[in-house]
Amino acid sequence: MPRSDAERQAKRDLIDRYDAHAPRYTSYPTAVQFTPAVGAETWGDWLAAVPRDQAVSLYLHIPFCKRLCWYCGCNTRAVNRIGVIASYVDLLLKEADLVLARMGGPVRVGSIHLGGGTPNMLPPAELERLYAGLAARFDLGDCFEVAAELDPEVLTPEWMEAAGRIGLSRASLGVQDLSPRVQAAVNRPETFDSIQAAVEGLRAQGATSINLDLMYGLPLQTVENLINTLGRVTSLSPERIALFGYAHVPWMKPHQKLIDAADLPDAEARFAQSQAAARYLVAKGWQAIGLDHFALPHDSLAAAARSGRLHRNFQGYTTDAAPVLIGLGASSISRTPQGFVQNHAQERDWRAAVGAGDLAVARGVALHPRDAFIGAIIERLMCDFEVDVTALARAHGRGPADAALAWPRLERFQDDGLIAVEAGRVRVLPRGRPFVRAVCAAFDPHAVGEGRHARVV
Repeated sequence: MPRSDAERQAKRDLIDRYDAHAPRYTSYPTAVQFTPAVGAETWGDWLAAVPRDQAVSLYLHIPFCKRLCWYCGCNTRAVNRIGVIASYVDLLLKEADLVLARMGGPVRVGSIHLGGGTPNMLPPAELERLYAGLAARFDLGDCFEVAAELDPEVLTPEWMEAAGRIGLSRASLGVQDLSPRVQAAVNRPETFDSIQAAVEGLRAQGATSINLDLMYGLPLQTVENLINTLGRVTSLSPERIALFGYAHVPWMKPHQKLIDAADLPDAEARFAQSQAAARYLVAKGWQAIGLDHFALPHDSLAAAARSGRLHRNFQGYTTDAAPVLIGLGASSISRTPQGFVQNHAQERDWRAAVGAGDLAVARGVALHPRDAFIGAIIERLMCDFEVDVTALARAHGRGPADAALAWPRLERFQDDGLIAVEAGRVRVLPRGRPFVRAVCAAFDPHAVGEGRHARVV
């Protein structure tokens, strides 16, 4: 067999072996492990235990969009009524009051992230009212970042001016793919001109880091149109680019049934798209960050990756090291050293709980010492592709048996040349990096059950 054919067959064999369902590991334990046994009462106790001298991070979920993109895995709905949006802002601020009442004192905030949905569905006046409400309730004097996820097609000059007034410093713009054929297949019409106007307008208003979100594995998508998209968007010199694999989970997100599954690229084609895009971006000067992010060398994300200070949370890769994340809004997730909680995912249930004066938590999971140890291993693998398991075991007070818990399950990765294991240190080799989620799953005793997670490739 010619070498090129042999290489292609070897790659296909790897994909066949390791393209299983696995978590994205934006937390550990993952959201699949959340249960109603950890609810509002527990969350209230955890909030009361947060040290007063410790800055927290805020996440606010805005579950509104102008249109429903068929690929979307987020908690959102199409809304255009101002009254619905304004009343949601009222309840976000009321939820903040409920949280602060449990915390029992002034709270410093280090960063604010507006996610969605589409936060720029908030009218400019509502955006400023929301920020003013937060400033009246929290100490924002040391807030180093205000970030938002935005849809360029509904981003107006007036909204960008309001964003400048509240100090928006980082923005993530949804791009996905600029091919009209792919856009039609996922109900996401978008022009390069709107993206360019958004990037230039946000920078003019003081944003210092622009992230563009792209996807591979979309219906009718090819390597050629993905590279064409990258060629156009890199001309804007975004500080960061995220390249996510489309997760087709219609059993969880029924609107994805609107996508013709026959149009989806297979695992081998998805792999080719992701690898071609990564090669293109690195050649153009972006630094590869973890599994699916890229950053210009001067950006804080690249600096964090180089120094081993990169972290991972529900927004993906981040420089945010705060141990406490407070989520406000429907479906938002919060974190403290004691564990994770998630608000009611259905907006009506969240509204009812907050309206009644209750914390809106629906489920969660308490962190046990062994969970913290496994979570630390997984975060370092996802961020650095390397982890000293033995050193982490000592740091977490775990014994030799805990340090060796995954060695038998790692043997196949070693045999296939995906990882190297030496003196208690696991290193994911370049050949294995696309499969790092599968390596992480070897440490995760809960990573079972086909269909609950997206596929690795």
